[in-house]
Amino acid sequence: MQKKQSDKRLKSEKTTGNGFLTFMRFNVSMYKVLFVCTGNICRSPTAEGVFRQMVENAGLGNEISVDSAGIEAWHEGEPPDARSVKTARDNGVDISALRARKIVRDDFAVFDRIIALDRTHLRALEEMRPAFSAAHDRAVLELMMSFAPAYGQSDVPDPYYGGVDGFQRVFTMIRDACAGLLNDIRRDL
Repeated sequence: MQKKQSDKRLKSEKTTGNGFLTFMRFNVSMYKVLFVCTGNICRSPTAEGVFRQMVENAGLGNEISVDSAGIEAWHEGEPPDARSVKTARDNGVDISALRARKIVRDDFAVFDRIIALDRTHLRALEEMRPAFSAAHDRAVLELMMSFAPAYGQSDVPDPYYGGVDGFQRVFTMIRDACAGLLNDIRRDL
């Protein structure tokens, strides 16, 4: 059953590396998912691309919106790591147009779920949240690998300092976890 879409829009503040603000526009009736890793150039943009494609393939593109961010702003405004782009492309997912951004205060109020790629990200997100108002308590914070329990691990490893095989392993883990996440979200829609 399709949810009735509203024309209302919600703006969320998004700071760019040059100090200017941009605004994301989301349909308020959409279910919103944010993936978070360290710098938003390897794991979280891969998760964004994989999950967005799964959402579109499931016919839910008008019901679920997807974004990604980093805990740190080291790569703000930059595209994903070339190895992530290649691995995603080799697996039929295009993430080349994505740009890194740092998580901002309003993300906690805008997103329904914020998915941490490892336990250090989850701890950082939990530490960020208490500083915000009750209005910023909307998002449920979760670990990515909780949606792929067959792996028996909590963290998606950071492939940044490794070889190409590590990027493929991470892609596979993310793909499997995204499938579990989509199944879980379908129960909420």
